[in-house]
Amino acid sequence: MWICVLKAKIHRVRITQVDLDYIGSLTLDGELMEAAGLLPFEQVHVLNLNTGARLETYLIEGPRGSGVVGLNGPAARMGMVGDLVIILAYTWLPEAEARTYQPKILFPKEGNRL
Repeated sequence: MWICVLKAKIHRVRITQVDLDYIGSLTLDGELMEAAGLLPFEQVHVLNLNTGARLETYLIEGPRGSGVVGLNGPAARMGMVGDLVIILAYTWLPEAEARTYQPKILFPKEGNRL
């Protein structure tokens, strides 16, 4: 049996930009992506602590060290600059491996820095 488990969590980063006219996705600082083990175009869930909104989208790598967290396209309607969000990614593992798997969990500092 395969189990879906949390792969990575980036806890409480601030939205730095919204761009309704972009083609869609979440732009995320490349350093945060690397530290969390996330890849460009990987599916993520974004939970907005300010509004309670939850969305599912994919990642686009932003400039490394920039602290960028950008909602693009329709996702731009799900938050505002300054909102706190949690970013989650999941993976499927065989049940035996899922029992001992430990996700990567990041707690970035102010400015969305590691």
